[in-house]
Amino acid sequence: MAIQFTNPQSILAATLLLSAGLANAQSRPIVPSGTTSNRIYSPAVDAGDYLYVSGQGPNRADGSLPAKLSEQVKQALDNVRRIVEAAGLDMDHVVYTQVYLDDINQFEEIDRVFGEYFGKTHPARAVLGVAHVPVSPIQINAVAVRDLSDRRAIYPKNFSWRESAAPGLLTHDRLFISSMPGSDPENGKVPADPAAQVDLALDRIHAVLQSAGLDYGNMVFVNPYLVPEIPSRVMNQHYAARFEFGNTPARATIEVTSLPHGAHIEYTGVAVRDLQQRKAIRPKNMPPSPTASPCVFAGSTLYCSAKDGFIPGPHGGVYATTTQHQLRQTMRNLLDNLEEAEMAFNDVVSTNVYLDDISDVSEFDEVYSQYFGTVLPASTTIQQIAPTERKADKDDHFPGLEQVSLIAVRKSGQK
Repeated sequence: MAIQFTNPQSILAATLLLSAGLANAQSRPIVPSGTTSNRIYSPAVDAGDYLYVSGQGPNRADGSLPAKLSEQVKQALDNVRRIVEAAGLDMDHVVYTQVYLDDINQFEEIDRVFGEYFGKTHPARAVLGVAHVPVSPIQINAVAVRDLSDRRAIYPKNFSWRESAAPGLLTHDRLFISSMPGSDPENGKVPADPAAQVDLALDRIHAVLQSAGLDYGNMVFVNPYLVPEIPSRVMNQHYAARFEFGNTPARATIEVTSLPHGAHIEYTGVAVRDLQQRKAIRPKNMPPSPTASPCVFAGSTLYCSAKDGFIPGPHGGVYATTTQHQLRQTMRNLLDNLEEAEMAFNDVVSTNVYLDDISDVSEFDEVYSQYFGTVLPASTTIQQIAPTERKADKDDHFPGLEQVSLIAVRKSGQK
């Protein structure tokens, strides 16, 4: 029998109490014992089915840095493990990692350590060379699944793969896909034609999807990572041909300084197994796009495209001159998408932040921290390329100085 309230104040109090209870039951911050609290982000957020771990550097608990690269990589992974174990899980539950390096030439050593660190089933993984990470030389974030049933690695037949990561990692409801490079799968060579590179990377993504019994239509989020040798126009044209117009995955296209094995482009992403659990979200005033949906649901999890300080509409563009002012427009743009999904910033469990200059992080954080509630999202912040020249073009548009993508989880009881 439903409880009825006739007093508006009682209704408000009950609603707030119910909302607080649902929030606490659905998502909670994970802070290992001995860890100093942080007002900007949580070390991890337990969102029920999945745990989202913030980017972890190579520092020991006392702040010191191991001397050798192999020890630094292991320490970063140990820092991830410490958080995962604080959530009542272990490293077998990790299904996906993103690894950011300030020197891509260290890839082989890092891959070797990964191979020794994880057990028989390696998580899916993306490895990226970037301009700066908060603490050199590495930063690693992770996603872990609570339910290990039906967890298995996906290795397509006749698929050349020599990395210490599974090409795909299947869970009970999702597929996490490692970064697939635009190189020849047989010999590793990168063709001269950018279009051929894009197609090779997308073909590899498709092979992993098909081996898991899925297709492009199951994708909910994609990260294209590319270097300047790949024209965005070419990438978008070939990418759009693989997806249904207006029903594409959410996407964060990130230019980086370098990729493993000399690749110029790679794709990584997430797919949902049950298409009935997939739903694209687009504000009504936003036209459909051939390359990206603003957000896409995978069940109760909302994957949102990266946004910057671009002001949409007539005469749109980036007009703010500082990172802080651009971020306020970015958060407005992100909120438009969340509200279309009947969600808000307190539903966000994880963010990826891309800064034009890592030295802007303090100013960025001062504004960023104003938007979230008591459960701060997990977060990873990097500077992916060299800083741009901060001046207006002929149309009075300024370059983007920051970009944010996010994952939000619908609480129990929400529509």
